Amino acid sequence: MRLVVVGNGVAGVTAAMAVRARDPRAEITIISGESEYFFSRTALMYAYMDVMQRRDLEPHERKVYREQRLERRLDWVVDLDAGERTVRLMGGESLRYDRLLLATGSRGRRAEWERELDGVVRFVTLQDLDACERLTPGTRRAVVAGGGLIGVELVECLRHHRVPVTFLVREASYWPAALSAEEGAMVAAHLRAQGVDLRLETEIASLEGEGRVSGVTTRAGERIACEMVGVTIGVEPNIDWLRGVKTPPKLARGVVTDRAFRTSLPGVYAAGDCAEVAGRIEPLWYAAKRQGEAAARAMLGDTVEYTPPTDYNSAKFFHLEWTGVGETAAGPGRFRKLPGREASVRVIEREGVVVGFSMLGSRWNHRVLARWVEERRRVEEVVSRLPEAQYDGEFGRVAL
Repeated sequence: MRLVVVGNGVAGVTAAMAVRARDPRAEITIISGESEYFFSRTALMYAYMDVMQRRDLEPHERKVYREQRLERRLDWVVDLDAGERTVRLMGGESLRYDRLLLATGSRGRRAEWERELDGVVRFVTLQDLDACERLTPGTRRAVVAGGGLIGVELVECLRHHRVPVTFLVREASYWPAALSAEEGAMVAAHLRAQGVDLRLETEIASLEGEGRVSGVTTRAGERIACEMVGVTIGVEPNIDWLRGVKTPPKLARGVVTDRAFRTSLPGVYAAGDCAEVAGRIEPLWYAAKRQGEAAARAMLGDTVEYTPPTDYNSAKFFHLEWTGVGETAAGPGRFRKLPGREASVRVIEREGVVVGFSMLGSRWNHRVLARWVEERRRVEEVVSRLPEAQYDGEFGRVAL
C-alpha cells in the first residue's frame, strides 16, 4: 500500500505509525510545509517562554522516522486528483497514493477587523511562534483579543517576557463556553493578579498603523496603543486549500467523513481537527490522536464505526489548573468553592444524572470522572464518591 499523509500533526503521524506497525511493507509519505518533524503544538508556549528548545517540542527522536521508514516531505500540497490518485506539491512533484489521509489540522480564525500589518499574530503554528519571538523585543504593549485557551497561553508568554498586556474578552465572563460565571470570575481575578489588564465585554473595532500595528480602537471608541496584537478568537478546520483542487472532497465546516473516516472521494480519508466525522468536529489534541489511530485501522481494511468518547480537556490559567469532562457548559449542577483557596468543583447534572465536571484550581483523574459520565451515575452517588477521583486530599474533604 502507498499511503500519503497530508499533515504531520498528531493525527497524521499517529495514523502513519499505526499503519507501519501492522504493514511493514507499506510505502508511507508524510507531507507538511509547516515543519519537517512532528512537534507538540500544545507545548508552543514553553518554547516561547524559553523553558524548552524547539527540538524539545518533538515527541519522537528523529531517528524514529528512519527506523519506521516514514518518508517526510517539507512541502505543501496544492492539488488533489482523485481520478489519478495523485497529489501535487508546491515544488512541482506529483505523488501517487492508494490511500490518502487528510490531516491538516486547524488554523486560527480570522477577525473581521483584521488587515495585513506587521505585529498582528496568532499562536497556532511554528511560523506564529517565529513571528512572536521576532516581535517581542520591540513591543512596549500588546493587545490579545479572544478569551479562550490559546489567548491565555499567549498572554502568559508575553507576561513572562515582561510585556504589558491588555486582554480583551467580548463576553461578560471569562470563557463561558466552558466555565460558569463563578468560575469565570475566579479566573479573571487570577489573571489580574498576574498583572494582566483583563477587560470583559470589550471588542476590537479596528486596527491602527501603517506597516506595523500601532494600536487598536475598541467598539466603545477607546484607543489602546500597542505594537503587537494577538488574534486568538478560536480555530477552524484548515480546509480552504481543498476548495481549489481538481477533485475536492465534500466540505462543510470540515472535510465531511463517515464514522470510518472515509470522505466522498475513493481512497481518501480525513482525521483530526480538519475532519467533520458524522457531523461533528473534535478540535482537541486527545481526539486527534484517537482519530489517527482509528483512521489507520480503517485504511488497513478493518471495520471502523468511530463514536467519540466523553470529552476531556485540561488547561492552566497561569497557576490555576482546570479539568473539564463531559458537558462543562451545561447546567444546573452542584458548585462549591473551596474556602481560602483558588479552587472549586462543579458537577453538572441533567434529570439527576451526571453529564459533566468542571474542576478549577486542583488536579483530578479525568478517567474516573469520564467513567461516571459514561455510566450515567446519579449525582448524589458521584458527589459522595468524589474523593476517588482526586489527586488533592485536602480538596476532597470539602462537602458539596
